Amino acid sequence: MLLLRIVLVVLAVAVALPATAQDKGASTMEILRQKVQADKKLLVAVNVGLTGPQEKAFWPIYDAFQKDLEQIDKRLAKVIADYADAYNQGLVPNETAKRLLNEALAIEEAEVALKRSYVPKLEKALPDAKVARYIQIENKIRALVRFELADKIPLVK
Repeated sequence: MLLLRIVLVVLAVAVALPATAQDKGASTMEILRQKVQADKKLLVAVNVGLTGPQEKAFWPIYDAFQKDLEQIDKRLAKVIADYADAYNQGLVPNETAKRLLNEALAIEEAEVALKRSYVPKLEKALPDAKVARYIQIENKIRALVRFELADKIPLVK
């Protein structure tokens, strides 16, 4: 459970940091991203219970999925940064609020579509119960990260 909390805090920080960091910040962000990936991978490995042949088939799919999720996370970080900019200027204009809401919903839809697209690939590598377990783990991690973000991001004014 401690490892999960550490991963979650690091993930929340990684998602919330601006994508346009300076060189020093960018290298720190890259180190943080690699640490998160390693910890998350360990968390998945411990909790999914893969056999040798399953590991060989699963990890390349996992890595591709994480790479695709990274693109979604970049979109989310941009929406958060755009919202922070708008929020810090005072009242958020209706058109800005609508644009940000639409992008946030599109990001959620893209994440669900991505998961759906990977399920058949995962089913070729793992029994259905392990596929479900892996997706549950991903969902729990991402839900906790989103909770951390929601806790820190103020409501539109």
